[in-house]
This record gives sequence, C-alpha cells and structure tokens, in this order.
Amino acid sequence: MSAPKKVVLAYSGGLDTSIILKWLQTEYGCEVVTFTADLGQGEELEPARKKAEMMGATSIHIEDLREEFTRDFVFPMFRANALYEGLYLLGTSIARPLISKRLVEIAAAEGADAVAHGATGKGNDQVRFELAAYALNPDIKVIAPWREWDLTSRTKLIDFAEKNQIPIAKDKRGEAPFSVDANLLHTSSEGKVLENPADEAPDYVYQRTVHPEDAPDTPEYIEIGFEKGDAVSIDGTAMSPATLLSRLNDLGGKHGIGRLDLVEGRFVGMKSRGIYETPGGTILLEAHRGIESITLDRGAAHLKDELMPRYAELIYNGFWFSPEREMLQAAIDHSQAHVTGTVRLKLYKGLARTVGRWSDHSLYSEAHVTFEDDAGAYDQKDAAGFIQLNALRLKLIASRNRRLKG
Repeated sequence: MSAPKKVVLAYSGGLDTSIILKWLQTEYGCEVVTFTADLGQGEELEPARKKAEMMGATSIHIEDLREEFTRDFVFPMFRANALYEGLYLLGTSIARPLISKRLVEIAAAEGADAVAHGATGKGNDQVRFELAAYALNPDIKVIAPWREWDLTSRTKLIDFAEKNQIPIAKDKRGEAPFSVDANLLHTSSEGKVLENPADEAPDYVYQRTVHPEDAPDTPEYIEIGFEKGDAVSIDGTAMSPATLLSRLNDLGGKHGIGRLDLVEGRFVGMKSRGIYETPGGTILLEAHRGIESITLDRGAAHLKDELMPRYAELIYNGFWFSPEREMLQAAIDHSQAHVTGTVRLKLYKGLARTVGRWSDHSLYSEAHVTFEDDAGAYDQKDAAGFIQLNALRLKLIASRNRRLKG
C-alpha cells in the first residue's frame, strides 16, 4: 500500500488513539484528520478536541450521533430481538458501522485517501470497522496501526508517548485494571482482572448499574409505548429514540438491571470474557417481546426467532452493510407493521418483567381462550379431526416399526 497523504482517524482522545495520531504523522508523514463520535459514552468530548489541536491534527470533527445511532442502528436491531450466543445485546458491535460510515463520509469531504482505527489485531472491532468501510467505499485504504507497529506492550506505548510529548493520564502509567468501551446502549469491560473466567468480576467493574442486592426494595412500574416495533414513549410521554433509551438506562441502572458476565466466541476464533451492562436495552428487549406476544402471528414470531441468531451473528461479525443483513432486515421490518401498543413492566432487583400488555392491533381473543362459556366462538369437537390428521403420519410410522419388529 502506498503511503497515504491524508488519513481520517477514529479518535477518542485517549492514550492509544493519541499515540496512533502521532505515529501516523511520523510513520507516513501524512496529514491526520480526527473524528470523534458522541454515541452517548458519557464522557466530555471537549478534551479530545484540545488534545487533537495540540497534536497538530489538520482538521477535527466531533459529532453528536446519539439520535442517529439509536434510531437507525439500535432500534432496527431490537426489532429482531437480536442476541448473540443467546445472551449478548451487541452494544459494541452495533456502534461500529455508524463510526465507519462517518469515517468514510468525512474522508470523502476532506479529500483523504485513507481511514484509520485503534482496534487491535486480536479482536472483532478491526473486522467490523474495515468490512463496513470497504462496503461503503471499495477503494478506501484502511490503516490498522496495531497490526503494523512494534509498540506491542503498555511499556512501549508509554515510552513512545513520553518521547513525543503526548500527555499521559496518571492512571495510565501502570497496567489498567481492565479495558472499557461505552456508548448509549451499553458498557463493555474486558481484560486484566477479568481475563480468568473462573474468577467473579469485582463489583467496581460495573459502572452503570447498582448491584441488584442494593437496588430499591420497592418495585417500580413503567409503561412503554410502541409503534411499528419501535419504542416511542415512557409512561405516556413521547420521546426521541436517544432520549427514551437514556431514560431506560437510568431506570435500569437504578434497579440493577442488565448485567451480563459472558464468555463469547470472537469472530477471529478465540474466546474472550466480557462484562456487559445494558440496562435500558434489557428493559427494551423485554418490552418488545411483550408487545409482540399479542400483536405478532405465531408463524411470523417463530420464523423471526429462527432468523434471529443468523441476524445477530451478522452484526457481531461486522456485516451490517451486507446484502444478507439488509434482506433479513426487510423481513423483520415487515413483521413489525402491527407491533403497536403498550407494555407494562415491573422493575425490581435486577429484573425487568412484563406484567401487562394491550393494543388495538392485538390478536389475543379472550372469547376463544376463556375457560368459561365461549358462546360458540370455538367448537371443541373440531380438535378431534385436527389431532387425527396430525397423528396420521405418526401412526403409520409406529405401525411400520411394530411390523418390522414382529
């Protein structure tokens, strides 16, 4: 790959991406444009701007993408009830395609010929960033310093930073206890004190949720309104997607909801242990399944559940912009046409449980399921023929097996 002239760097303002900024300047002699996304990680982003200015960034982009992130990425994913390996709500995975999208768009606007990221060569994020970038611009160059440089230890990184007058936070001079990624949907903590999956995670790892044992002793009830599969209100108050998710995060964090200790299979082949906190997302998933239970036909619901693991795997592996993900999304979105109504939930000691649901689009018929007189809505005698037809093949198989044994 020929040396780039201008690179757009996904920049957090932290030690690693600051080192990458300087490394790109010294290694390639190129201009570096920084892009910092506010995805609701809860950090002040102005220090990142000042640091990029100090380090000679050619141009600095800081963007509030919380609404776009929630509306165009998180909500479509939640229409599918997506869980990777049955448990993980994909908080890190779903943020990467949006960051990559903006990297490519900024590169085009700035006349840059490359983009760069700070993901290591061991993880999933390098795959997610790069597959998304290539899907949006097949000619873009992607630079992954962790796969190129010889700064292979924390000590070497610190030495490089000191030689190049890169500010180092005091807590970065030693080994960090664990690595954290955060956005509006979740926090992810990995490494160091978490690397042995046999050891219980220290409570200080958790940042967004109180310990369920310390959560309020009184349950809290909330109502979430849905329109066509997307949450639109809490307790009757209409909210934007990001505002609604933020409110659910507050509620979930208060009640210790959304903690997950997971050993997962990375796309690159190894297993890793992560501690995830997804308070608002956990409530949202429960509520969405609650409203689907009365508005979604059995056949559509069961098919969705069959498609979901494949859909979740595509997001986890970085194929958000693939044709197969878009095909599945079209089917999922079609299923949500009548997923409209309200769900009542009980939040208590780490759990969010549906306790009521109602909708003008409901398929639930009390007249058909009642144990009381159904006034002719359902003729129980019809079940006899239904059972006989479904039993026919089983009877034939049993008869054959009995004959052969005899």
